Amino acid sequence: MNALLSAQQVPQVAGVFGDCIAGGGYMPIISDIVYMTEQAYMVIAGAALVKGGKSEHITSLTIGGPDIHVNISNCADHRVPDDHTMLLKIKEEIAKLPSSGINYYCYGQEPSPPHFDPAEIEGIFPMDYRVTYDMRQVIARIVDNSLFWEIFPDKGREIITGVAKINGLYVGIIANNQNLTEHPVHKNIKRPGGILYRDGIAKMTTFSRACNSDGVPIIWLQDIAGFDIGPEAEKVGLLGWGSNLLYTNSTNTVPVITVLLRKASGAGYYAMNGRPYEPIVQLSTPLTRLAVMEGRTLAIGAFRTKLDENFNIIFTNQEEYDQVKKGMEEVERRITEDMNPLLTSRQLDTDEIILLHELRPYLETVVEMTYQSIGYRRVKNPRIWSLHDIDALSGKIGG
Repeated sequence: MNALLSAQQVPQVAGVFGDCIAGGGYMPIISDIVYMTEQAYMVIAGAALVKGGKSEHITSLTIGGPDIHVNISNCADHRVPDDHTMLLKIKEEIAKLPSSGINYYCYGQEPSPPHFDPAEIEGIFPMDYRVTYDMRQVIARIVDNSLFWEIFPDKGREIITGVAKINGLYVGIIANNQNLTEHPVHKNIKRPGGILYRDGIAKMTTFSRACNSDGVPIIWLQDIAGFDIGPEAEKVGLLGWGSNLLYTNSTNTVPVITVLLRKASGAGYYAMNGRPYEPIVQLSTPLTRLAVMEGRTLAIGAFRTKLDENFNIIFTNQEEYDQVKKGMEEVERRITEDMNPLLTSRQLDTDEIILLHELRPYLETVVEMTYQSIGYRRVKNPRIWSLHDIDALSGKIGG
């Protein structure tokens, strides 16, 4: 871990409070500053092993304590009398590091709470995950003053993209619109939300690339059932559009936070910056259903040869019907149990489960963390954002 951090040029301060033997002895020395208490030691081999190999009567402290490593070997920098003093010294070292520039990146505006109470988020979500809700009402309860500059509002309406502030800091937001939306070509036809269609995919790709160019961290709010399927999806080349989005997720360097609000299913979960694309943190809620495929869908796939075109069971007798029905119910039950957020968290498929009313406080903390990395990305002044160019070209000038 230390070697990885060192390769990423993260400043490191090490405090050795006790014994660091063998591999443990190498790790603190990689740090920029090393403190040792008077009771601490770092050794390639402890006294017991040295005694056995060389018949010498010594202690680990005499062969690797602060007398040796601070005063002779130069493997440590400072010695302190006790643990309490050590902690104070480490705090002093951290205080010497460059600041995160949080106040600078607020551009003179004070952080503000949402106009709508974040605690109300819990009341927005229906008990039944198949029932829709207004995602913009969720956004209004997590962003400063409930103000949201939406980008491409008239394109790919199944996806919501835009910029807001959280605790005074700019973030890009990409979210699934759960409501029915007009078909972009066929009149008087509406399509279900929570599905990825061509225009929405292109919208996400373009928006996230602009955020990456401008240095604006991205929050993905997922409630996704998957990609569109069928003849129309293949004719418009949905595979190609999806591949473009996946490539963008793989090559963007801006910090990303993924929140699984409710459904997180199939390739849609991966495409919307799921855990395989290494967001800095992925949060789930007690409502989250994370799976490659919903239980009912997998049951249909597993027993497809026993079903007709309308997915009704084909049978010649009651026993055969009961057997297929029982098998499908068992598959659906097992997958539904596997989607329990506690199980996915225990399997490390998500980083943490938070209550819905905790979403704003968590995002405040994590967003501030994304502005504390120094030197690997430029956060542009809002005057020169690529996002302004996109908004102008979309035919609607925003703020």
